[in-house]
Formats: sequence, structure tokens, C-alpha cells
Amino acid sequence: MRILPNDQGDPQSDPAAEARLSEVLLPPLTECVAATGAVAGIVYLAEPDGSQLRAVVIEGAVPFVFGVPDAMSTDGPYASATAWRTGEFTVVGEPAPEPGDPASPRVIPLPYSAASVPLARDGRRYGALTVMGLPVPGDDWTLSPSQQAHLLAIGDRLTRRLDALAAGGVAVAPGPSVLLVPSPGGTDEAGATGVARWYGAVDDGAGHDGGGALEGAARYGGPSGAARSLSLMYLVHKLSARLTKVTGLAEITPAVVERVMRPFRARGVIIGHITDGRLWVVGSEGTHSSVVREMHGSGVTAGTPWADAALTLFPKFFANRAALHRRYPGTFDGDPLGDGWAFLPLCVADRAVGVCCLSFAGERELDAQEQAVLMMLADLVAATLERARLGAYEHVLAETLQRMLLPRELTALPGVVTTARYVPARRQAGLGGDWYDVLQVPDGRIGLIVGDVEGHNIDSAIVMGQLRSAVMAYAKEGHDPAAVLERAGRLLSDLDTDLIASCCIAFLNIEDGVLETALAGHPAPLLRDPDGRLEFLDVVPGVPLGVTPASGTNTSTVLRPGATLMLYTDGMHLAATGDLPAAALELLTTTDADLEELADRLVDTAVDGHDDLALLLAHYEGGVAGASRRIEQMEIPRHDLRGVADARRFVRKCLERWDSPEISEALEMIASEAVTNALIHADSDVGLRLREYDDHVRLEVRDSDAHPPLPSALSVSEEEEQAQAEHGRGLVIVDSIATAWGSSPHGRGKTVWMEMKSEAQDEEGDDPGGR
Repeated sequence: MRILPNDQGDPQSDPAAEARLSEVLLPPLTECVAATGAVAGIVYLAEPDGSQLRAVVIEGAVPFVFGVPDAMSTDGPYASATAWRTGEFTVVGEPAPEPGDPASPRVIPLPYSAASVPLARDGRRYGALTVMGLPVPGDDWTLSPSQQAHLLAIGDRLTRRLDALAAGGVAVAPGPSVLLVPSPGGTDEAGATGVARWYGAVDDGAGHDGGGALEGAARYGGPSGAARSLSLMYLVHKLSARLTKVTGLAEITPAVVERVMRPFRARGVIIGHITDGRLWVVGSEGTHSSVVREMHGSGVTAGTPWADAALTLFPKFFANRAALHRRYPGTFDGDPLGDGWAFLPLCVADRAVGVCCLSFAGERELDAQEQAVLMMLADLVAATLERARLGAYEHVLAETLQRMLLPRELTALPGVVTTARYVPARRQAGLGGDWYDVLQVPDGRIGLIVGDVEGHNIDSAIVMGQLRSAVMAYAKEGHDPAAVLERAGRLLSDLDTDLIASCCIAFLNIEDGVLETALAGHPAPLLRDPDGRLEFLDVVPGVPLGVTPASGTNTSTVLRPGATLMLYTDGMHLAATGDLPAAALELLTTTDADLEELADRLVDTAVDGHDDLALLLAHYEGGVAGASRRIEQMEIPRHDLRGVADARRFVRKCLERWDSPEISEALEMIASEAVTNALIHADSDVGLRLREYDDHVRLEVRDSDAHPPLPSALSVSEEEEQAQAEHGRGLVIVDSIATAWGSSPHGRGKTVWMEMKSEAQDEEGDDPGGR
């Protein structure tokens, strides 16, 4: 669940003041549109912090006005922003793009020109008055000198009126909604200007509105008639445009806040989706936590306003708290702020998929027009919610399948330390054909394998699983790397698939450091010598598996103790050049970081995410001082909390055999906390690995949950937050006792590692006469 922070601004702005401001802005805007022959005119006012310009009134031809940008950054390239920054009359044209032009966001999908006058005087900058025109084929839309002078004069008069409003205490700032006015096309029979046509009465500047225009504006927060209908439909258009860009559940609530909650002057919003007969809140803003707790996880059964709205597919509107309690006694008693409420069912194909709830700080009687528009907006939200939910479900399935196809943990052997990472392509569904493996072959050598089946779909993942199993089987039969690739290539051809694959296989002799490598159309491994020098291994590239019967060539290299070998797929390459990022090469050359940290930082350098990425690092220790000497490991079944005691005994017995009983108590406590955390949260088997070095002992706890072992910062209630904090305290214990610790993801989960210095070794180091 995601709960957004409350907006510190006041959504309950003064509708009467906004109407008064719009009445001042609209006549000069109408005059500008008529004088210049523009297709649209806009008055933008600056936010109090000066970060954005927001449209307050838009007049023009329908449907062109629906595409006019209603907000922009003040440092952007638009004419309005430039005029506001510089204080000068500005004309900007945006031509039609040509094939091959750099991609750029285009709010209006056709060429246009805009002329903007700054609304500024004596150091006060209010905003900009802008008119827009469409060019005649073969010519640009331009303003004559007299039109420019007219526009500047109108801008100056309007700025003086804004000065007067500000002096009278009216906030000259954008409100929560935009007033849209279709071009009136001149005056009516009585000679009234466009503002009379769309407001019904005109303020004469002395506060006389001629019989109730401000009363109507205060009630509805805007004009009556056609302009009000158009302004409401503008909300539908803008929300629809915003929701087309939504790709996940977390993005829905900000869109609803901006395009529904604020324009309707609601104090808060809650969005929930229905799963297995219960309502689960996915986002909230401006709502008391007691309301969220009451709704989150509640059964969708008759008796609550949100459930009844979902069951009947019919909205529930309550103008005030008394009306709500008459129908649903006791509902939201813990909320000291909410008064009016609207409960909107989110429906897809006559089926409720969720509920959207709006709360109002004061009494709010929504008229039939507002109710109809809210239901139109709810239908848009419902379709997006269902699409995002299905997308999230498919992504989870894809990630689960991908994790199951990758090794749960890497084979550990004394003399070499390995770690691996897998990162899916950013724009794909989470499935890919990259894989890695570490295994011991029959002659005692350690096998390092990285491969890549082309594509990013279910077929790629299935073929990858078959090919990975075959490569492992051939390697364990005792074949050399080239022979393994030859057999794997024949198998891929026999699978009758159009997919091809690349692969790198390297067998490392831990005793003498001899590395035997063969490639099948794969990038050559990168070797970092102990002195930091980098070189790509000179290996015959070979042809990809599945192209022709592979005939790889074995190439031998001798690694020095302290060398690090990097095997990787082409997701590490930059899409533009096909080369490794310069940052990755510099990192390998200069860093002396822990192997897990190095892997994380290398993955971060592959910033474009154009392809899925598999990375395998192997640090060859050989006989170098400080190399790991012994390794022990054990497995704890899923949810077996008795395994915590087994883990403590495992640590104690290992340290007794390794003559390090002095750190046993501390490391047992660390193991207990880390294993408990993994068993409770990871929902998987837990693996322990204890590795002995000359001066310290390293404990690794592996599980299948890729999330870092930290309590979530977002919670549904104070009770859940407290429960999560209890689990997080174990990590505080680990941090206070361990010499060093960290967490790193791997293909099917994460590894939490902790190190403890050997006290015996410390004493030897402190004794000048020590051994």
C-alpha cells in the first residue's frame, strides 16, 4: 500500500475570490483573442514559489483549447515562461517536426505560434497573457506592429487591475481548477462582452455583480452555463491524458489528486482496489489515518458506504457528516476533519474493481452535473486501475519465473569468491534469456558460466531454462568448455526454435590459477590483475549457439592470486556504442571494494537498461595472504523457526573446529537475528554459509526475497509500523556487533553478509613477539 504525504497547501480555496479573479481576467483575454485572430488565449498566473505557471482562464476554439498546456515550469522554453522570466514581449513558434528530429514532448500535436505579454509591474510578476495561432500553409502566424502594441496595452491594463485586486486582499494566484470559455464570436444582442455571456453578470469593478453572479460562482467555484460545462469536461480530458501515461499502481493516486481532488476542492482522496472480496487501499492523500485503517482490508459486504457503492455499482454522495451517519451510523467517527463524502465505484464491464472516495472539509452538495462528471472520471480511473493491477500481476509472475530459472545460490569453494547479479530490461515484462552459473566440475575445477538467449519474452525464458540445464549437465559429465558448447549448440538446433544464444564458459583450477575459456558468440571476459590493470581475455569468439554446429576453441590463461574475473552479457554494454561504460572500467581499475559492493556499483553503471543484464564476478584468492581457508554451509527449511537454534549450533561447532570460540557468542547472536528476519519475511528456504579467513570470519545468510532487510517507511497504521519496527531492531543488533555487514541482491533473492574479526588474530597482531 502507498500512502502519500498530506498536501500542505489548502485545497479549500475561496471560490468567490477565484470567481472575482476570473471576472477580471476574462474581458481582456476575450479582447486579445478577438484583436489578434488567435485560435486560443490563456492567462497564466505564477505559483507563490515561482516554480510554475498555471492556467487560470483559457478561451478559444473547441477542441483546440483541450490541448493547451495548463501548467509549465517557469524555466521552460514556452513563450509564457520566457515572458514571465524576462519581462519582455515574447513570440515563440513550434514548427512541425521532420523525420529524424530529436524527440521532444509536444503538448499540442501540431505546429503553432504563441505570443505572450508579461503581467508584471514595479517588480511584481503575476504571470503572462498569451495568445496562440495556427500558421497558414506556407506562412507563419505573426502579429502586426499594431497588434503587438494593442496586446501590450491590454497586458498593462490587466496588470493594473491585478495590482488593485492584490491591494484589496485578493490572492492573485492560480486556483485548483481552470475556467474554459469557448470563443464567443463577438458581442450578444445587448452588446455585452464574452464574460457576460459565460458568467451571466459582470462585476463593474466596484463589487456590484448585478444580481447573484458571485453567489453562483461561490457555490460552484466557477461560471454557469456553457463555460462551466466545458470546464468540467476539460477535467475529463486532462485526466484521460494523464492516465494514459500511468504504468503502475503507485502513479494513479498522484494523477487523481491533481485532476480530481483539487479541481473539486476535496480535502482528501482514498483509492482502493478489490481483491478476494476485500478492499485494499493503494493510495491516499489528505485523509486521516483512522479512515484509511477503517477501509483497508475491510470486507466488501453490505453495511458500509464504500462496500455498498461497489456492490450496487452506484455512487453514494453525502453532503455532510450528519447525512452520512443517518445512513451509516458510526462510520469514520475517528476522523475529526471530514464532513462531506463521495463514494465512487470503480467499474469495468459491470464489475467493481475498486472504490474512489473523496472527502470535503465542509458541507458539499454536488449538483447533477458534477456528479455525472465524477462518474466519468471514476470510469477512467477504474480502467487504469485494472490495467495497472494486471500489469503488476504479470510482472510478479515474470519475476517469479525468472528467479526460479536462475540459481538460488552459487557454489562456494575455498580459494575463490563469487557473486552474481541479474537485472531485467527496463522496458520489458521482466522476462529475459540471460543466465549465470557457478559449479564444481568432476576434476575439481570451478566452472563459471554466463549465457544469453535472444529476446525478452516467455519463449526466451523457456529456452534459457532448457539450455542452462543442458550446459550444467554437459559440464558435470566432465567435458571441457569447448565440448560443452558444441553439445549445447546441437541441442539448441534440435529444439526446433528460431532463437539463438551466446555463452561463455570458463573452468578455473584453484590450485594453480589456470583458466580455460571458450566462447560462443559472447563478449570476452574482462580480467583485472592484482595491480589494477584491465585486459579482455584473448579468446576465439566462436559462433552463437543455434547458428551452426558450434566448434568452440579452448584458450588458457593463468590468473595471479588477487585477480578478479568479470563475465557478463551485453546488457552491460552501452546501447549507443556497444562498449562497456567508461565508469565501469574506471571502477574496476580503481576500487578496492568488497566483491558484493563492486557488483552493485558495476550494475549501476549500466544506466540505460536497454537489455537484461547478467553479471558474474569471481575473485581468485589462490594462496594469497588473507584468502578464505574453510567453508561450511547449511540449509533451513521455509518457516522452520526451530532452524534459528540449529543455526546457532552450526555457528558454534564451526568456530570450535576453527579454534575461534572467542567470537562464538557474538556471531551466534548475529546469526540468530539474521536467520529470524529471513524466515519471517522472505517466505523461502534460508541458506547459511560460514567462511574462514586469516583475520576474520564471514557469515552469509541467503533467501529468495530480493527486498533489503529494512522495515518499510510506509505503513497502513501505527500498529503495523510498530510491528515492522520490532523486526527491524534485529538489524540494529547486527549493526552494533558485526565488524562489517551489508545486503546484496542476487538472481533469486538477496544475501545478507556479516563479518567478525578474530580476537585471537587481533591479539597476535598487537603482540610484537607474536607469531
